[in-house]
Amino acid sequence: MTATIGAASLTVMDELEGWVLLGALVEARRDRAAATVWLRSLVTELDEAYGGLELAPFGVTQGDEVQGLLVATADPLLAVLRAALRGDTRPIRWVCIRGAVDPGEGPATQRTGSAFLAARAAIEAARTGHERLVIRSGRADADELLDGMAPAMADLLYALTPRQQAVARLALIEGLRQSEVAERLKVRRATISVSFARARVMPLARLAGAMRKAYASASTDTTPAAASAQGGTDLHGQGQPFR
Repeated sequence: MTATIGAASLTVMDELEGWVLLGALVEARRDRAAATVWLRSLVTELDEAYGGLELAPFGVTQGDEVQGLLVATADPLLAVLRAALRGDTRPIRWVCIRGAVDPGEGPATQRTGSAFLAARAAIEAARTGHERLVIRSGRADADELLDGMAPAMADLLYALTPRQQAVARLALIEGLRQSEVAERLKVRRATISVSFARARVMPLARLAGAMRKAYASASTDTTPAAASAQGGTDLHGQGQPFR
């Protein structure tokens, strides 16, 4: 975009729309070195998971925070699920804000824009309010729904035991059905049925689907092609998954 002032021309770089993700470890100061190692491992996983849906690679900042920048049609909840269902998970506070970001180069930790400023303010407010998950799409009606659903999602995720995390990860991220989870874990189908119930896989799937529907409705591109490009499994509550 070029604006002309007198005889001179001023070129202004257009802002992009994207998702800014900030994930801050809750108790990182107790063992900062181990926290940094864990966050770097998470960054590697998220870079692989999102692939071409990143506007910038994920990065670690200040030793206790992961920062990412995704295209506006990407699925921010996938990062939250992957962090919470790792088996070696650590308590982490997430803020996901969709808005304007400045174009540039380098990892997300070197980017800026109004969405970054909003994300920074939101994560400070989340610390004060002891919130674990905040997702804002930029549209008031969708955000009102997300403000009600996000705390429930965080409570469900961080109440899981390591065994339940493993089961939920296979179902919610890899999209496996109960019989496939049983085969992967080499246990009886009946055992997995109990694990699914205790891990609240179906409530998690329905809640994830409702949250995704809320922020997808605020996106400028909610076509099926855009949704399928997000890289997550179908958790929109359609049909009867995970049987």
